Amino acid sequence: MKKSNQKRGYRSAVREEAASENRARVLAAAIELLGGPDISATSMDAIAKSAGVTRLTVYNQFGSRGALLEEVFDELARRGGLVRIPEAMTMSDTHAALARLIEIFCDFWQSDPAVDRLNRTASMDEEFAAALAARHERRRLALSALVQRLENAGQLTPENSLALTDTLFALTSPELYRLLSSGRRKTSATSALVKRLCNAAVGEFLSQPAPQASAAPSGKPDR
Repeated sequence: MKKSNQKRGYRSAVREEAASENRARVLAAAIELLGGPDISATSMDAIAKSAGVTRLTVYNQFGSRGALLEEVFDELARRGGLVRIPEAMTMSDTHAALARLIEIFCDFWQSDPAVDRLNRTASMDEEFAAALAARHERRRLALSALVQRLENAGQLTPENSLALTDTLFALTSPELYRLLSSGRRKTSATSALVKRLCNAAVGEFLSQPAPQASAAPSGKPDR
């Protein structure tokens, strides 16, 4: 009886290992195809064929194309360092946290050519575009949370808080990063430029300090 249990355990371990390998192959194939020139051709059949597995295997592993897309985003986010976002959000210095968050987004856009290709071709696939838009909304929410902290500290008016969030969302977009990185500018220089623009935006929208009262008596010159 004990020997039989050992055999079953061994077979179970082998199946789990095979399933894990298939999952990794499917995920790698999906990332490669979704980052290609024709995102609309990335059906579950095409992904299965590229991964060398059956269509049923893909569905057994992920359940649906939408679920597979979420896995693709999670994997790219892990590779590109977006897992550092919680670290930035917990920093006590809001200005430093905001600078760190902007740096993380810049690092992500340059982390893998597939990230740029996926953003450029998303409009070709309705399901993919919707999933990607939801991911970008997370970026807006993270920026908004830090900007709200500045407003709560009295450094921003509510109107400027909204305007700054929208501006930072635009400045940290993959579209702007792509435009700024065109030509001969290196990725490090592009990231530095994005950070500079974001810093300028923060300075522009910060509330003006209250005028300082003159210490000199009225009618007398300052000494």
